[in-house]
Amino acid sequence: MKVTIKDSQILKTVNPDVLQAHLLATGWHETGRIYNDAGAIWRLKKDAAPEYEILLPLQHNLGDYAERISDILKTLEVVENRDQVEILSEFLTNYPNFTCFGIVVQIATPPIDKLSGEITLLCSIFEKLQEVKTELANHDYILAIKAYQERLPIRCTGDLVKVNNHFLLKNPQNFHT
Repeated sequence: MKVTIKDSQILKTVNPDVLQAHLLATGWHETGRIYNDAGAIWRLKKDAAPEYEILLPLQHNLGDYAERISDILKTLEVVENRDQVEILSEFLTNYPNFTCFGIVVQIATPPIDKLSGEITLLCSIFEKLQEVKTELANHDYILAIKAYQERLPIRCTGDLVKVNNHFLLKNPQNFHT
């Protein structure tokens, strides 16, 4: 089953620099710019297959930014023979107000003078289980310890950030089991 990503909020989180690095790494070549550098044209020629073209928006404030990212995902789905969810998960670097459902798999030793610490969650991010680290304090930290000990599922909202292929949940809120 093919899934088409249409959520404009998610699509708007994709950074053009991340896309550009992916295109370079996979054999695409920039062939021109349009509209005062608002977009870049990228092309790929693979063996006997037809030439592929992508219009990469370079400015987030463009009205059709999300639609252009959606078009890119559709093209990459065909070229790379992978589904859009898998491709998008590689491009995601920042997802504000993300709700994480999962379990606590690790609790770092807290400092002696504070009731807080880093925990690691195992959550589904775009249909793939990923480890997510976050910092909790006070009552939320106690709940995390309880969830870890009793293997209770948790729910937490925050800003999901990807740094060097590792996910962090910044500004965690509404942590509960």
